[in-house]
Parts: sequence; C-alpha cells; structure tokens
Amino acid sequence: MKTERYQKGMDKLKELTVPDEQSPTGHMEIGESFAEVAPDLKRMVVEFAFGDVYSRPGLDNQQKVLCTISALVAQGTPQIGMHVVTGLNVGLTPDEIIGSIMHLIPYVGFPRALNALKVAQDVFKEQGVSISNQPE
Repeated sequence: MKTERYQKGMDKLKELTVPDEQSPTGHMEIGESFAEVAPDLKRMVVEFAFGDVYSRPGLDNQQKVLCTISALVAQGTPQIGMHVVTGLNVGLTPDEIIGSIMHLIPYVGFPRALNALKVAQDVFKEQGVSISNQPE
C-alpha cells in the first residue's frame, strides 16, 4: 500500500530526476536492485530520504543536492556520481559542483576529493558538459 509519505517522496524524486522509459526515477537508484533481499528498502528510501528529508523546507533543491554531494565526498561513497547527475538536473553548474569538491580538500583530504573529481569528470563527459571557470 502506497502511503502519503511515499507519494510525497516520489513527487520530490520527480523534481530531482529526469524520468525515462525504464524508470520513473531516472538515474536515481532507490533500492530496486535490492528487492530480492530487502523488499522494503525502496519504500524506506522514498518515504524517509525523499518524503521526509528532501521535502523539508529551509533549503532549495540545489542546496540540498550540494549538501548531499559534499557528504558523499566526505564519506567516499560510490553514490557520488548519481548525485552529481542530480545536481546537474536541478540546475547546479559543473563549476559549482567542482568548486564544492575542491573546497572540501582541507576537510576530507586529497584522496577522497580526487576520487570525487574523477567521478564528476566522468559524469560531465557522459552528460556532455564541462566547467567554464578556469583558475588564473
């Protein structure tokens, strides 16, 4: 049974992603691949992460996604790429995404930042975008 929280979460997901023929949540992996071992994971992700957390007031979608990218960079998790795509979908520029990762270097260290930069670089290539702000 779909709850009001679930619908709220799906509505928020649709703001953040570009749905395609294969998935109403586009590039966003929300637990479908774990249905065999954790059938309730998708519901939890949709209701909690997107229905409760991402739907909270106070930050706009760009700020929320930039916070998410920063947290994932700090943790060094593989979901960075998925959220870089989300950042582009909500209007973050490649310069803003790279700027935030570069800003994290003194806090998370070079290895995590370099890994995140590589992921962002791959996503930008795949999406056909590039940075415009070159340092002097």
